[in-house]
Amino acid sequence: MDLNTIESVLAPRGREALPPWRPGDAWLAGGTWLFSEPQPQLARLVDLAGLGWAPHAISAAGLELAATCTIAALERLDLPADWAARPLVGQCCRALLGSFKVWNAATVGGNLCLALPAGPMIALACALDGTGLIWTPEGAERRLPVLDLVLGPRATALRPGEVLRRIDLPAEALRRRSAFRRISLSPNGRSGALLIGTRDGAGAFALTVTAATRRPLQVRFAAVPEAPALEDALAAIPEDIWHDDVHGAPDWRRHVTGLLAAEIRDELAGEGA
Repeated sequence: MDLNTIESVLAPRGREALPPWRPGDAWLAGGTWLFSEPQPQLARLVDLAGLGWAPHAISAAGLELAATCTIAALERLDLPADWAARPLVGQCCRALLGSFKVWNAATVGGNLCLALPAGPMIALACALDGTGLIWTPEGAERRLPVLDLVLGPRATALRPGEVLRRIDLPAEALRRRSAFRRISLSPNGRSGALLIGTRDGAGAFALTVTAATRRPLQVRFAAVPEAPALEDALAAIPEDIWHDDVHGAPDWRRHVTGLLAAEIRDELAGEGA
């Protein structure tokens, strides 16, 4: 970041102290991306850390994650034994490749709001039916499924001045069986495709596709689908939705998505390991 453009850094201690939003503002959480490259368009930072949000809360309703919860704090969580999907938390945290310094600064909310296709917190929240609690500039609140929050690379449904306050993961989703698959072009590379499958107690199956696509996608079936039905669902994804960057070409991403989806289908059907 070019700090010569920054006129002020505010550290409000409560919601009532949040300043009116203006062009050139940026919410500051962990700052791992914000400080990683020049941001000449910014003039003021509003540091959310001073709001003092508890990083997480476990209840009968599920798991609440503050937007300022760090990846390290999330990975250390001891989740209830009956939450069969609890391995997904660690798997998605480890998909964010970075040093311990990054893990202790990067936040769940920052990963969602940055909206990069490879964001593993996006995959986690979408696969577990996560809902974002959003503060509006007028002092109200609104809720939005994370699947609808992330619109594309660096694009979200947040309006100017809105703050992602919390992500709620329902207990019902956390009790589902899950299967996780990730692939990249190099052992320590950014995710080229990250897929999560879940199956609930009634047999309903959902497949969440991220990293390979410009925005998170999900397909659902009343039961684990036959292989051709799953292939048809993936084939229906429009060509322009497949992501294209140095971490993978669209045709490769489409191909490996099909392979990983088949593995997930077999695992949750009980046919494979």
